[in-house]
Amino acid sequence: MTTRTALIFFAAATALAVLLFLQQALSFLPFAAWPSLPLAPDGMSTEQIILAYGVFPRAAVAILAGAALGLAGALLQRLLRNPIADPSTLGVSAGAQLAIVATTLFYPAVLDGYRALVALAGAGGATALVFLLGWRRSFDPVTMVVSGLLVGITCGALSAAMTLSQGEYLMSLVTWNGGALGQQDWSVASTLSLELLAGLAASILLLRPLALFGLGDSGAKSLGVGLVGIRVAVAVIAVGLAAGVAASVGLVSFVGLAAPALVRGLGVRKPHAIILLSPVAGGLLLWLCDGLVQFLGSSTSETFPTGAMTALIGGPLLLWLLPKVKPVELHEERAHVAGARAPRRWLILLLAFLPAIALVVLFLARTPAGFTLLSTQDFADLLPMRWPRLLASAAAGSLLAIAGTILQRLTGNPMASPEVLGVSGGAGVGFAAAITIVPAAGIAELFAGAGIGSMIVMIIVVAFASRRQLSPERLLLAGIAVSSLTSAILSALLAIGDQRSWQILSWLGGSSNTATSASSTVLAVLALVSTGIVLFFTRWLTILPLGSAVPVALGVPVRSARTTMIFVAGLATGAASLLVGPLSFVGLMGPHIAHRAGFIKPAHQLLASSAIGALLMIVADLGARTATFPYELPLGLFAALAGAPYLVWLIAVRR
Repeated sequence: MTTRTALIFFAAATALAVLLFLQQALSFLPFAAWPSLPLAPDGMSTEQIILAYGVFPRAAVAILAGAALGLAGALLQRLLRNPIADPSTLGVSAGAQLAIVATTLFYPAVLDGYRALVALAGAGGATALVFLLGWRRSFDPVTMVVSGLLVGITCGALSAAMTLSQGEYLMSLVTWNGGALGQQDWSVASTLSLELLAGLAASILLLRPLALFGLGDSGAKSLGVGLVGIRVAVAVIAVGLAAGVAASVGLVSFVGLAAPALVRGLGVRKPHAIILLSPVAGGLLLWLCDGLVQFLGSSTSETFPTGAMTALIGGPLLLWLLPKVKPVELHEERAHVAGARAPRRWLILLLAFLPAIALVVLFLARTPAGFTLLSTQDFADLLPMRWPRLLASAAAGSLLAIAGTILQRLTGNPMASPEVLGVSGGAGVGFAAAITIVPAAGIAELFAGAGIGSMIVMIIVVAFASRRQLSPERLLLAGIAVSSLTSAILSALLAIGDQRSWQILSWLGGSSNTATSASSTVLAVLALVSTGIVLFFTRWLTILPLGSAVPVALGVPVRSARTTMIFVAGLATGAASLLVGPLSFVGLMGPHIAHRAGFIKPAHQLLASSAIGALLMIVADLGARTATFPYELPLGLFAALAGAPYLVWLIAVRR
């Protein structure tokens, strides 16, 4: 984008934002009848009160919140020398969201007067975790964003699952999670203005050391910059700004990413100018998005959360910025298994161990007195209710592990999985499309929609990576960028508030309660068929990761091979996601555990991953129905609770 084009775009965006605001305001009253200062409600008409305490404050909040996020994004990008850093990609906003959701549901009295502190604590905790993970690799840009995005989607999944567990808070929390800018007075605007002014003042004091950060750590340190102190100060400012916005209006995605990118697109290159102009661009961007959302709402009679809609901009923007990130090769420490062999007897033992564990889980029950083993009669009575959900859970875990193995070998990315690359999110959009097109959708329609959605996302990610020749870790970012788009679509549908919202939210949490003998049998058969298909083509999984020239030289039909593998992984993900939701991390954990256990060859890893995935979901199903007895946790939530710590550990131990 040339400077002239960028200026034209910026001016057009400003004009459009103003026109949308005027259209909204003039729909209530002509300009001559607008209330004048001071705003005294006693002498106003109803329309004037709506303008003075609804329309005008909403516009102010949009501008101030966007400005705060734009400043936070510019600070983080300069600090980390990373063009794709912002409060949403580093998990800052999601940490604040999780803290407020948890406090709202379980300790609502704490929020009275302490909402900002709760949000700050959550944002600070998430940021500290991301920075600790990045510290081991000298705050490498890709590692920081990978850590932040994965922490963010984990926090988002936990928030959705907790919201699901408290149905009476459903719509208020769902709307807030999506970033709701509606106002009833000027209190939020006043708070945000004070926070923004404080952040700007502190940022101005740090302009010189931040400019020196462009010289690298050694160069900045040689000029007297205290690296640790400046990093802490900048992180505190950025986290405080993002937490303030989250506490006031909810989760607003990617504005902090887009604002500095727009400023640089205008040709601005000086660090202090980018930092000072990013709040302007951020305020304009969120104001424009909110105007479009209100215009769309007035045309369709539906209310959409502004914060969720910004992800529709942020996802493509992240994809566009990916080639600008310094490429970093992925070096996984795997020396301890590089020469390992997986004897067949260990694989046989693993496959035999699976039904034994399943039998124990079927006999195990929890009563008010604690855990106990069922009697033979009780076991016979409960078996018709228990075996379908257990079989469905095992089959879903197996399917996700199969899809994860395919993705990791197909992309050459040891951290790829259906959940991380956005394939499960695509299944969610397909699920939503199925229940929208067919209101009384059955298992066949839901399966078809989820399968098609997951395959479309997988094709987009793989095609993008192949065209741009992305390194494995940047492929991960591409997948998460696509995932953000699917999340935005689901958030918009959630905010509508009809029956689809409850169905989508139920799917997000994941549950095996809906499993029947027929559906669980279908999942089990699909898992066996998928395993058989992939075993038949293990030669492809051995050769395809070797590049583009080697498979052709060895006679592998690259296009049809990739298409077949994508088709199998997409169907497996779509089918499994119908039961466990979009985020369990089983598709990531299964192949990794199998590899670390010494199952290196494709066939061995596939079978071991399938068994391990099934085992993980069997244990997750047991925990979901017993951990909070007599209440039941969503299956996907419990699997994510096990998967998230493993994921964090996996990032931490990588070299």
